[in-house]
Amino acid sequence: MDLTLLYRGPLASCDYDCPYCPFAKRRDSTAQLRADRAALERFAGWAAAQTGDRLSVLFTPWGEGLVRSWYRRALTELSHLPHIRRVAIQTNLSCRTDWLDGADPGTLALWCTYHPGQTPYDRFLGKCRDLADRGVRFSVGVVGLPEHLDAARRLRAELPGHVYLWINAAEGHTYTDAEADTWTALDPLFPYSRHPHRSAGLPCRTGESVISVDGEGTVRRCHFVRAELGNLYDGSYRAALRPRACPLAVCDCHIGYVHLETLPLYDVFAGGVLERIPAAQHSARVTTIATRAENRDH
Repeated sequence: MDLTLLYRGPLASCDYDCPYCPFAKRRDSTAQLRADRAALERFAGWAAAQTGDRLSVLFTPWGEGLVRSWYRRALTELSHLPHIRRVAIQTNLSCRTDWLDGADPGTLALWCTYHPGQTPYDRFLGKCRDLADRGVRFSVGVVGLPEHLDAARRLRAELPGHVYLWINAAEGHTYTDAEADTWTALDPLFPYSRHPHRSAGLPCRTGESVISVDGEGTVRRCHFVRAELGNLYDGSYRAALRPRACPLAVCDCHIGYVHLETLPLYDVFAGGVLERIPAAQHSARVTTIATRAENRDH
């Protein structure tokens, strides 16, 4: 079985205090951190044992995972297993990078977000260049707020040319066409993020070849649909895997709508769906596909 798992344990603490994030500067107690570590290690052990399957894993913690040793260790260990196709994590890149020396760069990848005002620009850029020097697969992104535009332009100019810079539409922010054009000049795929995608009744890979897993092992089709499919550790989820339509009116998060079968994003991001790296970066074809998608939805 080829299966993609989005894992989100109980970790909710972050070392940043971004005003657009509800988990900014939240601190988990010692007991909460121990619980998160135990849950993560249980999940990683399960993934390591599934040698009869082909797994792709994306860690999507509410907080910052890579400042915790157990996330770094899990990523490193899983990256060396032959049945793990990809293991990736969303991160603010505030952690050190020397731990990557022990990982397999052919399997591990990072989805990095730059948060202006939370870390010095030169420090973040330096870490990105270090990742590139190490041969690590990674993308870099910024939340598309007006006050972030200069930083995003500077990043695009100074990041290695092969690194994809993505722009997330800010939650609750409405973009004029002129504003959207400005962000699209930096990220040709921004039109996918600009508006929520109508998804009700449409086919989606979640619940069939993509699942969401929490710290208790509860399996759901995705992070945004609360209905349970079973439990990872007793195997009860497997009987529930099948093609199914989306029950929600819209899908407005990349880790959700990327799996909609009505969008061509599995082709756009071929080989890099989890780490958000398009197969053809900044090409005329990518721009055309994104524009057509926006026109179709609106």
